[in-house]
Amino acid sequence: MALDHSKLKVFIDFDGTIITRDTGEELFRRYGNKEIIEGIIADINLRTISAREGWSRLFENSADITYEKIDAVAEDMQIRDGFRSFYEFAKANDLELIILSDGFSYYIQKILERENFGDLTFYSNKLSEGPDGKLFAEFPHTDEECLFCANCKRNHIISNSAEDDITMYIGNGSSDTCPVQFVDIIFARDNLLRFCEINRISYNAFDTFYDVENILKTLLAKKRIKKRRQAELKRKHIYSLG
Repeated sequence: MALDHSKLKVFIDFDGTIITRDTGEELFRRYGNKEIIEGIIADINLRTISAREGWSRLFENSADITYEKIDAVAEDMQIRDGFRSFYEFAKANDLELIILSDGFSYYIQKILERENFGDLTFYSNKLSEGPDGKLFAEFPHTDEECLFCANCKRNHIISNSAEDDITMYIGNGSSDTCPVQFVDIIFARDNLLRFCEINRISYNAFDTFYDVENILKTLLAKKRIKKRRQAELKRKHIYSLG
């Protein structure tokens, strides 16, 4: 029996995955104290500090960050090869794509609209402006039980899928290591790939979204889409907590 495509939920990281570089890291490297900034970024990636603390420290150690400066960096960000094809493939097959990002809605929306992907749903952190006109980070999707994440991607996966759904995640970085433990199919590169190898989590390596599309087509054609037992148990535990 063929898989009902509406039962396949596809979650995708943004910075370093849909786009080839990390907008936030580029922003602070360009306008911050480079030596300090590199140390903070390393601490975030190694999870020696939380993403929330990391973002706050990045803003504190940078020259005044303005929307204009963010626009300039966002303009340089490029979509990863194959994403447009994958997006069209998903639309043609009624696959729901949801972006989960530890970055900021301001530039994500701009880049998506620029590339004509403005209809995609995404969850992220946000920027706000203080009385002094300075920008600061806000985290509307934290989880009080999570010590590291700014935007709890696991919660978005649970909220946007049902027990009988097949879940899929595509990512590359440290903010993706938590959510992949709760999904059935994983496409990984860079730090996320190494995390999966170390923790013996099954994954598909990818370079471009053409790779993702081709592998997924093969899985669908062979009807080899199935739940990953360890992830299924983790999701059921969360569902049981209400």
